[in-house]
Amino acid sequence: MTSQDSIDLVNRFWATVWNPPYDLAAVDQWVVTDFVITSAGQDITSSTAFKTWIANFQAKIDDLHLTPLETFANVDGSRVTSRWRITGKNNGVLGTAADGQPIALTGIAIWAIADGRLVHNWVERSAFELYTQLNN
Repeated sequence: MTSQDSIDLVNRFWATVWNPPYDLAAVDQWVVTDFVITSAGQDITSSTAFKTWIANFQAKIDDLHLTPLETFANVDGSRVTSRWRITGKNNGVLGTAADGQPIALTGIAIWAIADGRLVHNWVERSAFELYTQLNN
């Protein structure tokens, strides 16, 4: 894959899975069966566990929209980095009361790609800042 192909793959994933109508079944066409996401220093392993993780995350933010802010790849397309922003309404994110308060969350995802499929994702997000905002 070229670096642009890899960028396009990640952007299609964001658009289809993380934006309405949130097609979780599409995860299977883009990730390997033994996919790993590393979030908050913990590994979630398997495409099935990843779909559950996504569904649980999405359930905590009503009207969730993910906007890629900047996406770039290394020369051979085996790594893609994406800065993103999530907006929506609080439905209990980070264990807070589901008060419908507007929220915004930023983060960075680094993707490993092999043979045209997503293999691993390392994600960091502004959870502390969001938690502080929701509790003030």
